[in-house]
Amino acid sequence: MPRTRGLLALLAAAALLAAPGHAQEETTPEPPPVLVAMGTASVTGVYFPVGVALCRLVNQHRRETGLRCAARPTEGSLANIARLRDGSLGLAIVQSDVQAQAAAGAGGFAAAGPFDALRSVMALHPEPLTLVARADAGITQVEDLAGKRVWLGTEGSGTRALSGELMQALGWSADSFAPTPEIGADHLADALCDGEIDAFLYAIGHPALAIQEATTGCDARLVPLAGPAIDALVASRSDLLAATIPGGLYRGTPGAVPTFGVGATLVTRADQPDERIHAMVDQIFADFNMLRGLEPVLTALEPESMASEGLTAPLHRGAERYFRDRGWLE
Repeated sequence: MPRTRGLLALLAAAALLAAPGHAQEETTPEPPPVLVAMGTASVTGVYFPVGVALCRLVNQHRRETGLRCAARPTEGSLANIARLRDGSLGLAIVQSDVQAQAAAGAGGFAAAGPFDALRSVMALHPEPLTLVARADAGITQVEDLAGKRVWLGTEGSGTRALSGELMQALGWSADSFAPTPEIGADHLADALCDGEIDAFLYAIGHPALAIQEATTGCDARLVPLAGPAIDALVASRSDLLAATIPGGLYRGTPGAVPTFGVGATLVTRADQPDERIHAMVDQIFADFNMLRGLEPVLTALEPESMASEGLTAPLHRGAERYFRDRGWLE
């Protein structure tokens, strides 16, 4: 009996401790979760792993902020702009030239008109347009592409848009090439090495898995994109830059390869809350050294240049506040 009374007393004490109003250790409730979807591109390209890296830094702080970031594979830059416009994405990685055209309602966005709500968040890595050709295709310069089976990028991608600008600068049209099958970016290496295509163009940061797969899968090499027509194109556009792909990154290409290209940029909509974008930018730069180590293409990032380089749409207010507080904007 005494043992029973002692057990009852312990149970009663436990009930009191659990009862409402009893002094307990207080815990701070987590903010309600907010999922922000980030559009990237093909999983074999660079945008997807870069998006995963950016979201990883944001997600490390989700208990404090309630923000959860998810990188989504997409068709690429043009598709990302369309999904930002319809509200199905909260963030997107797009090429700087696509950003400029979307903001102005030019190029592939002429029918839709200017995207007045488009806002820049930060610049990312450079993206040279890269020409990869099978060694037996007889392609050693850009002019040799005429009459060949050349993959110009998937519909809706920034690569397709930039390839189109290159073709226009050269005075070419779709009839300038041999019939070329439509191939997903994740099958490029197989298509090149199996002889389905002779070459492909890809606007991508380096080193890139897609290029490594093609150059190790068969005898393929990078081909220069240079000449008067390309020089004139770059000189006429503030969103295009001359570029060089370092030598030795890929089998078959020991020397540096001249080309031109764009930059990858992170964009959003003006109606994304200021505090949300400010918090995400803060979380990315708070772990900046980690970001550089998460993906090879991000190794050479310079924080100050990310506040302005290649950004043609206005900065989102949340990002602008962060950059001004850091002294990176005038």
